[in-house]
Amino acid sequence: MSETTITADAVQEQSFIAKAKEFVFTIPVNKVSIKDLVDFEKTPRNNFIAVLTLAFIAMFVVGVAIYLSQGHHAYNVTREHPWGLLIAVYIFFVVSSTGLCIVGSLGDVFGFKDYELIAKRAIFGSIVTILAGFAVIAFEIGHPVTMMIYNVLSPGLTSAIWWMGTLYGIYLTFMIIEFVFLLKNDMKMAKIFGLSGLLVGLAAHSNLGSVFGFLNARPISNGVFYPTYFILTAFITGIFIAFIIMGIRYKNVFPEAVKTMLTGLAKIQALLISILIFFVTWKMLTDIYGGMPNRADVALHILGSWTFWAEVILAMVIPLIVILKDFGKSHVLLVWVSLAGMVGIFFMRYNLVHDTQLKPLQMMKIREYQLAPEWIHYFPSATEIMISLGGVGLCIAMYYVGTKVFNLDADH
Repeated sequence: MSETTITADAVQEQSFIAKAKEFVFTIPVNKVSIKDLVDFEKTPRNNFIAVLTLAFIAMFVVGVAIYLSQGHHAYNVTREHPWGLLIAVYIFFVVSSTGLCIVGSLGDVFGFKDYELIAKRAIFGSIVTILAGFAVIAFEIGHPVTMMIYNVLSPGLTSAIWWMGTLYGIYLTFMIIEFVFLLKNDMKMAKIFGLSGLLVGLAAHSNLGSVFGFLNARPISNGVFYPTYFILTAFITGIFIAFIIMGIRYKNVFPEAVKTMLTGLAKIQALLISILIFFVTWKMLTDIYGGMPNRADVALHILGSWTFWAEVILAMVIPLIVILKDFGKSHVLLVWVSLAGMVGIFFMRYNLVHDTQLKPLQMMKIREYQLAPEWIHYFPSATEIMISLGGVGLCIAMYYVGTKVFNLDADH
């Protein structure tokens, strides 16, 4: 190789590095000090949220310290019930992330002008929620650093969980790049990376559903239902969070453009919840019909649990009734209904994880007497609860800092 070629390659490399530096250093951000972060309107609501957020983060620190000293013995998971609250909370956050990605894509990817108002907030929210989910699941995995290393060195191509982690990593990368281009107001590149992130996110989320659908030993979960159900409930969750975000941003006093957007989202939400009720109804009917062991009895047990009805009433029935009352024009009421809906969504995720493990697996004994199996009981430990609430605190804190550092309004 000639000296001229080496020099040309060096110049090209330096040019690339210079362009990368220029790209990074020209991202529009606000200079924020510690004083700016604590400088917010001291209303009772804001003070309550601030104190609650700090308390949750403190719980996270304590919970992580207990986990690091005791390991999984700090959790109430067992061999019979290996998936606990942290798995449910992880799903809660990544479902929220995918839902916000879908909501954000309505404006900058699909070109619906009414929804461009929330594009930056939704995409930033999708980044924040998935980071919170990763923060929680990191302390459910035994060795998260080793996992990341061997995820690359020895990929498990037949493992749904491997694909889930890999796709979510790619999805997060695309979301960050899309958000940067949105900040730079480069809508062409934002659309490219937004569409790429949306497709990868939907694949990752559907794959997360397949983690449950592939459980051949658990007839209550096995099948094609959950990969589709996860996408549907993600969109529903994203719209709930969109109402909460805009309610906080405008203090429930909405400009006309925001009212138009929220009314449109409410109508979409009514359709999605109607489809969800249809899906869940037929899922329960097909589970019960025929009395199949380990499926029909589990479905009947689920129907008798209060957590299932909390999910149905808070996340489906109440929001649908409120929207249909005046076709989504009660915007302030829908903000509060969305808060209740998110509680219902949490129960939806918790039920998904817990109900899958309700019926203990039978041991392969054919010559010895075996007692009839009982339902498995599980309640999260204090450590699990602290880490889970800490994830919520981290999510709120990261979003708040983002509102200070970045200009998230469309008019900027």
